[in-house]
Amino acid sequence: MPTDYDTATSLAQVWQITCQKHRDILALYDPHSTPEVRYTYGEAYRAIEQFASGLQALGVKPGDKVALFADNSPRWLIADQGVILTGAANVVRSAQADRYELLYIYEDSDSTALIVQDLKTLKTLQPELGEQSVSVIILLSDETPDPDGAVRMLNFEQLLALGQQQPLTPVAIQPSDLVTLLYTSGTTGKPKGVMLTHGNLLHQITTFISAIKPTAGDRVLSILPSWHSYERTVEYFLFAHGCSQMYTNIRYFKQDLASFKPHFMVGVPRLWESIYEGVQKTFREKSPRQQALIHFFFGWSEKYILAQRLADDLDLLHPNPAASDRTKAKLKAALLKPLHLLGDRLVYGKVRAATGGCIKYFVSGGGSLARHIDTFYELINVPLIVGYGLTETAPVATVRSRECNLRGASGPPLPHTEIRIVHPETRTPLPDGERGLVLIRGPQVMQGYYKKPEATAKAIDADGWFDSGDLGMLTHGGNLVLTGRAKDTIVLSNGENIEPQPLEDVCVQSPYIDQIMVVGQDQKALGALIVPNLDALTQWVTEQGLSLTLPELGASDRQDLDDPAIHRLFQTELKQRIKNRPGYRRDDQIAVFRLILEPFSIENGLLTQTLKVRRPVVTDRYHAMIDGMFS
Repeated sequence: MPTDYDTATSLAQVWQITCQKHRDILALYDPHSTPEVRYTYGEAYRAIEQFASGLQALGVKPGDKVALFADNSPRWLIADQGVILTGAANVVRSAQADRYELLYIYEDSDSTALIVQDLKTLKTLQPELGEQSVSVIILLSDETPDPDGAVRMLNFEQLLALGQQQPLTPVAIQPSDLVTLLYTSGTTGKPKGVMLTHGNLLHQITTFISAIKPTAGDRVLSILPSWHSYERTVEYFLFAHGCSQMYTNIRYFKQDLASFKPHFMVGVPRLWESIYEGVQKTFREKSPRQQALIHFFFGWSEKYILAQRLADDLDLLHPNPAASDRTKAKLKAALLKPLHLLGDRLVYGKVRAATGGCIKYFVSGGGSLARHIDTFYELINVPLIVGYGLTETAPVATVRSRECNLRGASGPPLPHTEIRIVHPETRTPLPDGERGLVLIRGPQVMQGYYKKPEATAKAIDADGWFDSGDLGMLTHGGNLVLTGRAKDTIVLSNGENIEPQPLEDVCVQSPYIDQIMVVGQDQKALGALIVPNLDALTQWVTEQGLSLTLPELGASDRQDLDDPAIHRLFQTELKQRIKNRPGYRRDDQIAVFRLILEPFSIENGLLTQTLKVRRPVVTDRYHAMIDGMFS
């Protein structure tokens, strides 16, 4: 499908076209800053040009590297696009990242200028930063810079004022030019700089339309880090179509969802799980009669959507059904539809209202989405599509669409993108339906790792195939189904390979489990670290008439958490949910587990910025407990 940007050679041209078409539409809105911030597309582009002109006046040239260490705000977007407009490449990371990581990234990237969120962020980088080559420092805050510092420093408004004093010098930018360096998390070593070009990101902007179809003025709620490749690229696409973005955060997320009434939101699986858990908590607070009614409708509606999936040949577990099976499924769906619609009127509509009631798409990525979460959103009629990719693929390689939304899959490849499944050791191509290593080839694959030719050659072969490190298979319709990470695979002492993610996905369906990480490398059986849902557990204790006192999350005193009755409850939950999982094997069972009171979070370093568990970090922190459960 052609777009207005097919002839663009740089991201800078995308913004020029966008702002000409949508000049008076609200582009950026932050209601939580003081005072609140609003930019129309015309106003945003003027600020971007002034930011770029100011950088040029300070000596920033095409090909330079400019570090941008800041978090979500309209000013982040202006700084990001301002650097790009000069022909320089930005090197982005959260202001909340570890100081040594930021210092390493600045030095390794050969950055010569620094943009930081505020003086507090800058202070965390000193005095080591003074030993590196810094020509200028820009604060995105309005704080007063130190006029006597060794390096020239301006705040945001001062830089815009400087940019107003001279016209912007046009720069010729080619699709092959570097636009950004994104550093991997580095949980197993030093972070690597992923080199993404204008062409990599332009591919995403021009091909997303095959799955997502926004219109000018559509509202977008943003909560993920803007510097992250997933949020950033989808934002670029939505901005290219004149959407209005509102910035939110964990504190205001639920109220903003209801009041802002977004049409689009980009999120990671943990975000959709948190909405699901909030709904389940609300249901548990209803009277027994109301709970029974809710479960009645959910039970019959699930039968309806499963029948509808089979009728539409969108059942992952039953691909290419016979014509007679599809006919039977259509009849079953027709018979169940009135009951489903009644449930929608009495129950599901109220759930949708909490999301604002205007969702065109929730877009999920950054990790595997549990099947029950996928089914929940389909059941309540909140459109949710799933994409897949990595930072190295800019990031999207495959994505579902609303028209062909195969639940449990990650969708077919984007246009001009190829997916190949190969044997992990021999690299022999495998037929559809067989699981192997996922390789990706297309215009979105990175140039390579910055200053690391050996790592680049290891990741991208001579034919341009990128080794994702993920395991998966291709199913009907060319949809990619992910089954785990090659490096996350747990090998038991009997030689059996276990993918932890699918087991974790079924276990968190339990109302008593908030988070779980499966362990067991080189052991006879699997184990798990579990963060319990103490609200649901407390309710269970009361219903059972047990005289037990439970602790709070984060408490050092475990009180009665290790009572045998509670242990038996979790043992039963794990056993039943894993045993009922499609493809169950005896080695899948979790033999031992420990309940922990410290949730996995970004703050304690146990989750990444996209809310994925840092398995090596968790394993290291709880190594004594893990060793103890297997002894």
